Amino acid sequence: MTKYNTNLASEFYVLSALHRLGMDAMLTLGNKKSVDIVVVREEGDAVTIDVKGVADKNPWPVDNVRESQERHFLVFVCFVGKIATVDVSPEVWVVPSTRLAPLVYHAPGGRRVVQYHHLRREGTAFFGAWRLLAGERPPTDLPAQEVP
Repeated sequence: MTKYNTNLASEFYVLSALHRLGMDAMLTLGNKKSVDIVVVREEGDAVTIDVKGVADKNPWPVDNVRESQERHFLVFVCFVGKIATVDVSPEVWVVPSTRLAPLVYHAPGGRRVVQYHHLRREGTAFFGAWRLLAGERPPTDLPAQEVP
C-alpha cells in the first residue's frame, strides 16, 4: 500500500469516526495542505484537523506543522502493520497543536517527527481522545493511562 493510500485511509477513518460521534465534519481537498478536516461544533465555533497516518509503527513526519495554533489538532493514526486487515481498528491519538512540542523528535538531518513508541509512552492522555474535538479541555498534566 502506498503512502498516499495510507493517508487517504487515515483521513477517511477519522472522518467516519467523527460522523459516528455526531460531529459535523468536512474533508478538505488537496495534496499539500495542513488542514485535512474541518469540524463545525456550532455556528462560529470550528476546529481544524491535520491527519497523520502510518501503516506500521513508523514515525509521523511533522515538518509542515505549525505548533501552538489554537483550535487546531493533529490526529495520529497508526494501523500497526495491519492496514490490509479491515476488521482491525487503528490506534488513534488526538493531540491539540498547542500540546505537540514535547512529543516532537528532531531527527538527524533536520526532520521533525513524532515517534510511535514515544507517543504511546508520553501521549497517553491523547489516546482515543475524540472528546477534545467536541470541545472538552485537555488535561493540564498528562496522567498515565494504559494504551492497549
